Amino acid sequence: MPAADLAHFALTSFVTLLVVIDPFGAVPIITSLLEGLSVEERRGTLRRAVGFAFGIALFFLVAGRALLGHLGVSVHAFGISGGILLFAVAMPMLFGHRPGLQAPEAQEQPGRGEDLAIFPLAIPLLSGPGTIATVLLLTADADGDLWRLLIIASNVAVIFAITFAVLVVGERFLHRVGTGKAHMMTRVMGIVLAALAVQYVLDGVAGYYRSLV
Repeated sequence: MPAADLAHFALTSFVTLLVVIDPFGAVPIITSLLEGLSVEERRGTLRRAVGFAFGIALFFLVAGRALLGHLGVSVHAFGISGGILLFAVAMPMLFGHRPGLQAPEAQEQPGRGEDLAIFPLAIPLLSGPGTIATVLLLTADADGDLWRLLIIASNVAVIFAITFAVLVVGERFLHRVGTGKAHMMTRVMGIVLAALAVQYVLDGVAGYYRSLV
């Protein structure tokens, strides 16, 4: 496979995953959820949350293609549906809000004995339906190519490492940048994600049309 194609795929998958996971947009929510914990407890909770979220994404990366095949879903069909889902994720981001697919419901709070790192930090804040759908979409786009799958895995690892670093300095980040600028960054990411989502739909439709002729 040409190096240019791999570089394009690497950049596209990195940007898509970064925008969907949106560590900067998650800072205000996660900072408020961890309020009252010591520095050591916060770091431990964040470490477990990012670890769980990375494990979930990796699982769907490894099992995603088999799952689609078992369900009888074609790559083109998932490209179209995945693009529509990503567009739905992008819409609230355009208004500076955390996507509904990546945020807990207002009435959902961790119960007694539940690990905050698992819910709601890992699921759905860091690795919710939007992240899972994106990983499956990229896996389908890789079409079994080992290099592309390795690129996705590397991008997932790098982005979750960035996410951990951003969340660790979350309070200082918010204080320095301000909530308004954080929302502005989310809006910019929403525009990029909306464009990528439309492209996935167009590629899915074009691929399905070529498969018929």
